[in-house]
Amino acid sequence: MAIVALLIISVIALMSIVLIVKNMLYVCPPNEVLIFSGRARPVDGKKLGYRIVKGGRTLRVPLIETVDRMDLTNMIIEVSVRGAYARGGIPLAVQGVANIKIPGEEPLIHFALERFLGRSRDQIREIARETLEGNLRGVLATLTPEQVNQDKEAFATKLTEEAEHDLNRIGLVLDTLKIQNVTDDVGYLDAIGRVRSAEVRRRAQVAEAEATAQAASVKWQQWMEGELDKLKERITTVVSENERRVANAQTQRHAMIAEQKAEVQAAIAQASAETETQTARIEQVRLQLQADVIKPAEARVQQQWAQAKADAAKIVEQGKATAKVLSDLATTYRAAGDSGRDVLLMQKLVPLLGEISGTIGDLRVRRLTVIGKGTGSNGDGEALATKLLNTSEQIKAATGIDVPAVLRDRLGSDTERPPPPGGAFGGGPG
Repeated sequence: MAIVALLIISVIALMSIVLIVKNMLYVCPPNEVLIFSGRARPVDGKKLGYRIVKGGRTLRVPLIETVDRMDLTNMIIEVSVRGAYARGGIPLAVQGVANIKIPGEEPLIHFALERFLGRSRDQIREIARETLEGNLRGVLATLTPEQVNQDKEAFATKLTEEAEHDLNRIGLVLDTLKIQNVTDDVGYLDAIGRVRSAEVRRRAQVAEAEATAQAASVKWQQWMEGELDKLKERITTVVSENERRVANAQTQRHAMIAEQKAEVQAAIAQASAETETQTARIEQVRLQLQADVIKPAEARVQQQWAQAKADAAKIVEQGKATAKVLSDLATTYRAAGDSGRDVLLMQKLVPLLGEISGTIGDLRVRRLTVIGKGTGSNGDGEALATKLLNTSEQIKAATGIDVPAVLRDRLGSDTERPPPPGGAFGGGPG
């Protein structure tokens, strides 16, 4: 039983808490604002005695805060003004419709709360209507009846600009404002309408006359265009004929050019064939010369080169043999002393002369001069002759100039001079 009683007490306490929370919890839809009054809070350096909740939920502090609701939906207001004088002193009657609402944004909502909190929507609508009618009369005083009647959009825009400032100051927002009807009690607008009707009829008559004139103009224009088309056809026919003649002439010209080109190309082809034939002949001659002249010449050059190398090798070997013989002779000469010099010289002279004469080939001696060394009175002359002969031979060996031959050519004598003192003999080729 105790447990059941405890459960009953817990359920009752839970239900009490739920009821208390439900009584203190407030939910705000998007088209309303909740105003919680009773506690001061700082806002932008000022203290406000209320707080605003828009589109959400919050808890009310019991015994301290009170809650009020304010509707943010649109309010439709019919605006009607009669006897409002336009510029020029013409009384007009204007009917329109406006949509206003209480703003949900700061700081305009604070103006609305200060002025309309606790008032009904009808009272707010009446205040807004009176404000709009006052603005409407003020705007009409600045416009002519023609401006009001002809451009209602401009009139509504100017009226909206004037009324929006005043409505914002009292915490209202003007969404739309449309002018539905503009009339007058003195028939001014009707007179304007009749003037416009007359203007419309005049414009219609002018348009009819212009249409008639335009039709006549179109008729003559079409006739003129028909004649021009006929002339154009004739011109086209003549141009076509001329083009045909030009085309025939061009065709003949192209045919003649093609014929001449064919002849030129045939000549070029013949010349090209002749050139190729001559090129082939040149190549044939070149190959024939290569086979008959160049190759044999190259073979002879190679053969002569090989022969020269063989001769050079023979000369080198003979020179080496001669140098060996001379070296041996010198060694024997030094070993035998003065008594063996003459014997050794006579033994080696004949083979050595054979070897030397074999290395130089066919030798032709035109003259052999033997100059002895005497002790007579003419010894100085013999020494001078020896010096002159040695000098002449040295000049000929160094420069290739035969001084006696040059002197003979200068003197113009081919006769052999007498032999120098000391004895000399000359001989022919040997």
